[in-house]
Amino acid sequence: MMERRMEAALLALIVGHLVTALEVPLDLPQPPTITHQSPKDYIVDPRENIIIHCEAKGKPHPSFSWTRNGIHFDIDSYPNVVMRPHSGTLVVDISREKADHYEGEYQCTARNKHGTAISHNIVVRQSRSPLWSKEKIKPIIVQEGVSLVLPCRPPAGLPPPIIFWMDNNFQRLPQSSRVSQSLNGDLYFSNVLQEDSRNDYICYARFPHTQTIQQKQPITVRVLNQDPVDERKPTFLIPSGPSSSKMVLRGQVLEMECIAEGLPTPELSWTKVSGDLPAKRTSFLHYQKWLRIVNVSESDAGDYRCTARNRHGTVHHTIHVTVKAAPYWISGAPRNLVLAPGENGVLTCRASGTPKPLVMWAMNGIPIENSPKDVSRKVEDDTIIFTDVQTGSSAVYQCNVSNEYGYLLANAFVNVLSEPARVLTPANKVYQFIRNSRALIDCASFGSPIPKITWFKDSRSSTLDGEPYIFHDNGTLEIPIVQARNGGKYTCVARNTLGIYENHVYLEVKEPTRIVKQPEYKMVQRGRSVVFQCKVKHDPSLILNTMWLKDDEELPDDDRFIVGYDSLTITDVTESDAGMYTCITNTSLDHDSASAELTVVEATPKPAVVYEKPDPPTDLELTDKKKKSVQLTWIPGDEHNSPIQKFLIQYEDSLHHRGHWHNLTEVPGTTTTTYLKLSPYVHYTFRVLAYNDVGFSRPSAPSRMYKTEPAAPDENPAGVKGFGTEHDNLVISWKPLTSLQSNGPGLQYRVMWRQKAVENQWTKVTVANTTKFVVSGTPTFVPYELKVQAVNDHGDGPEPAIAHGFSGEDLPAAAPENVQAVVLNSTLAEVHWDPVSHRLIRGHLKGYKVYYWRERSLHKHNPHHMEKLILTFSGNRSHGLLPGLHSFSLYSFNVRVYNGKGEGPPSPTQQFETPEGVPGIPTSLVVTNSNSDSLTLEWSPPHDRNGHITGYTLKYQPVRPASPFGNVSYTVGEDGALISWEYLGPEKKVYVEYIVQNREGEEEWQKELVNGSQNFMLKSLKGGLAYKVRLVAKGHHDQLLHHSEELLVTVPAVASRQVDIATQGWFIGLMCAIALLILILLIICFIQRNKGGKYPVKEKEDAHTDPEFQPMKEDDCTFGEYSDNEDHKPLKGSRTPSNGTVKRDDSDDSLVDYGEGGDGQFNEDGSFIGQYSGKSSSRDNAEGHESSEAPSPINAMNSLNSFV
Repeated sequence: MMERRMEAALLALIVGHLVTALEVPLDLPQPPTITHQSPKDYIVDPRENIIIHCEAKGKPHPSFSWTRNGIHFDIDSYPNVVMRPHSGTLVVDISREKADHYEGEYQCTARNKHGTAISHNIVVRQSRSPLWSKEKIKPIIVQEGVSLVLPCRPPAGLPPPIIFWMDNNFQRLPQSSRVSQSLNGDLYFSNVLQEDSRNDYICYARFPHTQTIQQKQPITVRVLNQDPVDERKPTFLIPSGPSSSKMVLRGQVLEMECIAEGLPTPELSWTKVSGDLPAKRTSFLHYQKWLRIVNVSESDAGDYRCTARNRHGTVHHTIHVTVKAAPYWISGAPRNLVLAPGENGVLTCRASGTPKPLVMWAMNGIPIENSPKDVSRKVEDDTIIFTDVQTGSSAVYQCNVSNEYGYLLANAFVNVLSEPARVLTPANKVYQFIRNSRALIDCASFGSPIPKITWFKDSRSSTLDGEPYIFHDNGTLEIPIVQARNGGKYTCVARNTLGIYENHVYLEVKEPTRIVKQPEYKMVQRGRSVVFQCKVKHDPSLILNTMWLKDDEELPDDDRFIVGYDSLTITDVTESDAGMYTCITNTSLDHDSASAELTVVEATPKPAVVYEKPDPPTDLELTDKKKKSVQLTWIPGDEHNSPIQKFLIQYEDSLHHRGHWHNLTEVPGTTTTTYLKLSPYVHYTFRVLAYNDVGFSRPSAPSRMYKTEPAAPDENPAGVKGFGTEHDNLVISWKPLTSLQSNGPGLQYRVMWRQKAVENQWTKVTVANTTKFVVSGTPTFVPYELKVQAVNDHGDGPEPAIAHGFSGEDLPAAAPENVQAVVLNSTLAEVHWDPVSHRLIRGHLKGYKVYYWRERSLHKHNPHHMEKLILTFSGNRSHGLLPGLHSFSLYSFNVRVYNGKGEGPPSPTQQFETPEGVPGIPTSLVVTNSNSDSLTLEWSPPHDRNGHITGYTLKYQPVRPASPFGNVSYTVGEDGALISWEYLGPEKKVYVEYIVQNREGEEEWQKELVNGSQNFMLKSLKGGLAYKVRLVAKGHHDQLLHHSEELLVTVPAVASRQVDIATQGWFIGLMCAIALLILILLIICFIQRNKGGKYPVKEKEDAHTDPEFQPMKEDDCTFGEYSDNEDHKPLKGSRTPSNGTVKRDDSDDSLVDYGEGGDGQFNEDGSFIGQYSGKSSSRDNAEGHESSEAPSPINAMNSLNSFV
């Protein structure tokens, strides 16, 4: 037991000696270190030489050897295998031998006199992309609406192929929620449609290692629509059954799928039964049918449920996921250990896995239990403890951690050296950094024992310590935000027991390079010149280089492009010069750039300036990250001719309020960098909006997330109050902190209180998830001092301020004294009292209430009970007025004090009387016995006499009635304007007055006497004018007594009389006579035709045939021919058969209907037949069937008759 305690104490002492991986200078002795090796699973291309990497360093340089399948691999026995010089890498020439002859498990060994390092096992396998087996696939015939699965079943390849479906045209087949591909490559149809019929469903397999594609035979699908399938609820095609299970390894990708069939097409959704899905690592693919979780961890184990639903039902499937883990490092692989003789050290091989892995140690490639014993070495499971090491104990130790799912193999040497401290960083090195950037000054050192690094600036009067410096374990000095004052000489001192070494370096702080005058958008006319400015401010000690690009390429090699010191001039601009021009300025430390567009136009007018919102800022960058601040930098977008006035910076807290953006701060429009004050325990994402006179731009793309570390609260709850809800309690309340103010997890509130001026010690209690705390058993209404402090898992908030409050109130215990009333007049009295002692109020004094009521009127002795009235006087008062009293009455009253709890007892009831007052109005007034020269009035006494009534005063006055005119209106007719009204007055002189509108000042009103009438016709009004009209009543001396409201009367203009000729009788008779005459002429023409009028048409045609006259053809827009046989002649433009006959068309209106027979005879007169018969042989011989005749009046008339 004692031995174990000593070992534990020793381990605790030497843990502090653990160092990071050391780079031992190669001029010092050291065991081998593997620097490069091929992956464990090494798949090679059979068309290329096999290269198996194994590189190592050491002093002396190590030698190399290989094993294959656990047996020594004699390279000399294989003429196609060579080992590269000074390396362990094998190169296999496969030009004369197949690559699969060299498949196997290889392991490389690198050794020198100080130890042996080994590589992990490298399994070499040849990539394979086999062909699909030959098969004849029969067409698949299915009924529309059923489900369907098209199998792919690709050949097994190495690595497995990538599957996709295409058609004969190498176009991917469209997939949807109804049609999708499964994980194994099969194509699933939840239900088939007619459109799914095709003969080129082709499954392709792409083998990524060899970049070859294999094709399956096309599948033909025919969908029938003969027997409709009923709609149905979903069922799962895969996986089958209500549940299944799946195992996945930690760190890998978990893919699960659920494909359902049904009609209509089901919708898929996923949930995790035992928790929430990891939002950032989860994605849904193939229309929610695949669930993918990347970088799986143990927390992803559990039950996942996929649900398929349509309007006919729902079905579920549960997948139980188990997460196993191949071994993985907990705190990194074992690190090399450099020890001085006599020092102690530890090699740690700490790994985890599921199931728990087995840890095995080896030394120089030999299991440690078979290695030579060493008293300075003790193996404790995953740790080797070295104590008092000695020279010659150097070795390479291998740690192998394995379980059934994999293994880890790491080499770590223990190098026992005695070396004085040295600094590896070059002496007098000059470091240059831009102001406000992060500066890192190196001090790489080595020594055994490990040196201690100390930094000095300028003189060595004192070591550097604290802000703004950060010291790294490797000796690097960091200045997070370097300023000009930080420049100077820095001295790095490395010290160990064997020596001391110092090195001097220099830090120079330079001004940043900034474009202060950026190029601006230009629109220029072709042939003119244009100048882009690019004025730069930079550190004068740095060499500035400026270059221009056009559309991100070099400027054309053209003399028209003139690059000045701070400008670019383009002369004789052409259309090809249009584009984006970028000015890039850079020094050896930084750079800046700005762009502007050039538009070339033909038009000479100056283009109108268009003002728009600015483009969103871009390239958000976070620098100088601290616990409670960060520097945000961005590049402004295009201003669009309106200068940016300000930038609005917003943030999202994805830890507490994901999806909500909050305004953080605003900065001027000339600023592109700002420091942001941050709160602890917040996951910040920032975005920037630009603002000009037009408005805000769209938000920029979000910045990278910046997570601040938790900290103790830096503020306490506000609004601390103390009050009581009962007479013996104290309720302490406060405004809770927000999640942003909590600064960390585990927010609680420490509530403290003590009775003021009585208690010295604070009573404390800590509560969470509440905004108040109730203290019971307190005295009634006593003052308390209160404090509420915020605390969390990382500490306490600042010392809280003291608030004040009172415990609960109780009803007042006493009534006011010396209560009396002073009557001021008949309706007003003043009540006086002595205030109640504060001690007896027992609460916050709210005021006093006076209860008073009228007992009775002094005029009548019977009591007059009324409801009690209350007047409230707020504050500490000693008197108050009672207004609105009844005169000549007896009043009673008392006074009570009240606080926040309620009212105290009443004072003794007192009484007072009010004097007589003004009486009320008589309750009634009636007129009786009304005559032409007298009236009789009767009235009743007032209800409120307010004293003894001594008399009444009667007042009267004459009243002029309202206008006696009513319902005044007008109508306008042919004879004039008729004015109508009603008159109720006694006057006898009544007039109608009128005047033209807008001439009141120029003309006088015209009037017409209308006594005893109720209407009057104004006939003298002129058409086309508007008149004002009114009625007036006048007295004996023509004084105006009454008048009506004015009417606006508009008289329309008289239209000129026009006669419609179409309605006149003579015109109708003339038209009828003309029509009758035409009808008679038509009848005469028809009779003449029936008699066979002699018209030598044939002779006229033979003698006067006009070869230039061509009737119009229908098909080519020329004139059609006339035939000499009207019996068979079609209408103009129709065609005639070659045999000379004409078929009767659909129209019944033809010459045949008027007596022309089928043989061409018209009547008994044969002359007509001889001239017009289509069977005339002479005509046939002379002209054939295409001859034509000149038009004649008879022909025209006959054509007209045909359509009558």
